[in-house]
Amino acid sequence: MKNIRTLILCLFAIGLASCQHAFSPSDEPDNPINVFDYLWNKLDQQYAFFDVKNVDWDAVYEKYRPMVYDEMSDDSLFAVCAAMLNTLQDGHTNLTAPFNVSTPDSLTYMMYTQSQFNKDLVLNNYLTFNYQVTGAFAHNAIRNGDVAYIRYSSFSNNISSEDMLYLINHYKDCKGLIFDLRGNGGGTDSNIEQLLSIFDNHGQVIMMNQMKAGPGHNNFTEPRPVHAPDSSLLGQHYYTKPVAVLIDRGSFSSTSFCAVCTMAYDNIKLFGDYTGGGMGMPNGGALPNGWTYRFSISRGLTADGQHPEYENGVPPDVHVLLDPALTAQGIDNIIETAADWITVQ
Repeated sequence: MKNIRTLILCLFAIGLASCQHAFSPSDEPDNPINVFDYLWNKLDQQYAFFDVKNVDWDAVYEKYRPMVYDEMSDDSLFAVCAAMLNTLQDGHTNLTAPFNVSTPDSLTYMMYTQSQFNKDLVLNNYLTFNYQVTGAFAHNAIRNGDVAYIRYSSFSNNISSEDMLYLINHYKDCKGLIFDLRGNGGGTDSNIEQLLSIFDNHGQVIMMNQMKAGPGHNNFTEPRPVHAPDSSLLGQHYYTKPVAVLIDRGSFSSTSFCAVCTMAYDNIKLFGDYTGGGMGMPNGGALPNGWTYRFSISRGLTADGQHPEYENGVPPDVHVLLDPALTAQGIDNIIETAADWITVQ
């Protein structure tokens, strides 16, 4: 059975082989027209989400190719290529030059203007100033000790088995846990495995993955299952109390993967807004002029092999947004909704 760690190693090996090929010496001309065509063709053959993004890639070529000419400056060429990539609105799709990095405007918009996480509100009224820090987690008990609130801000911050074991033992008398992943922009997928290691592993599939398998836009491998990670951390005493996971549009990449994986566990429920998406694994290479690029070459799916559209955002089980009137009163109604659910289970 493939768990998350095995899947990551497989994807890394595929990506490394492709990158090594991409960075090998090339006889390709490095004039602007060829650089643009090279980039467009790479995506045309290998990008994984044209259907989900509802993008006519040929029409994109027809729009942007006339803007390219061989006497143009590097700044101008970069701007055209970046605008072409921006039509995909994919946070895993970027162009990097020595003087700039392209980023889709939708990602910035979602992470900042649609944020459902108020740091000061959480610090002042939920974590409070006597909160504990255990590894990558900031945490405290709320609701008179009935609910544990645990903030995890980035999957780039490593999680250890000792951290997870401490949290479970420290809050063993609580009725349930809240893991707050709002604004978590992703990071290392192996930390998903660590986070889920406290829950029941009975061999269940927690997600599927497809790789691009040919130049056609619909050429993919068969979905490959990813199984629940090892849950021997607590022996046979898995954590079965209610767990609320908070997400919003700033929850991207690994956080979206984690949100999908939680759907395979009966005691976990998602609260908040749609995630920011990012359900593809990126891979990259070099253009003839030395600039580098990356884009999504795989697609993450739910355990039943469905919902590639979650690339654009994983839906919560309970959709609830911050209420400005309540925020002004020091109340995070997303946390409160999750805590209500936990305390009545």
